[in-house]
Amino acid sequence: MHIGLYFGSFNPIHIGHLIIANHIAEHSDLDEIWFVVTPHNPFKKKSSLLDNYERLEMVRLATEDYSKLRPSAIEFKLPQPNYTVHTLAHLQEKYPKHDFALIMGEDNLKSFHKWKNYELILEHHHIYVYPRISNQAPATQFDAHDKIHPVDAPVMQLSSTHIRQAIKEGKNIKPMLPEAVWSYIDDMNFYT
Repeated sequence: MHIGLYFGSFNPIHIGHLIIANHIAEHSDLDEIWFVVTPHNPFKKKSSLLDNYERLEMVRLATEDYSKLRPSAIEFKLPQPNYTVHTLAHLQEKYPKHDFALIMGEDNLKSFHKWKNYELILEHHHIYVYPRISNQAPATQFDAHDKIHPVDAPVMQLSSTHIRQAIKEGKNIKPMLPEAVWSYIDDMNFYT
């Protein structure tokens, strides 16, 4: 199986995440997209970041109606801080028959050369890059790389930060979230 890994804090997961992941799942050679929920770094104090399992539950709720989208807690049991290269090695060992690729926004591609062992990642894994609106110059060092695949996905300007702030201010952001995620946030009184 060809699996795309979509890493993020998903705090909370919103329709922008789903639109991008579903688009890539439907318009590429990937069989599934796994939403890899990034754990809270124990060395950083970030009160706005919900508990790992609460964010995982929101991803589960958001993806349950999509056969090609799955939640993943794979990084929860790995040593902190997490490095993508270590997560990929762990996944290859655990699922030797799967082929793993990364999904990232083009804003992350611009700093990819700063990632731990990025050359090793590129040697063994494909990267699917979705468009982001940015004021920075586009990444050029990876433009012609045979393992980098630009994806003509919709450009999403939603952000979890904006959603958290709007909830805190009592704004109605219900259309920005999958219905089950909105209900969960509302029931649990998150981000208020």
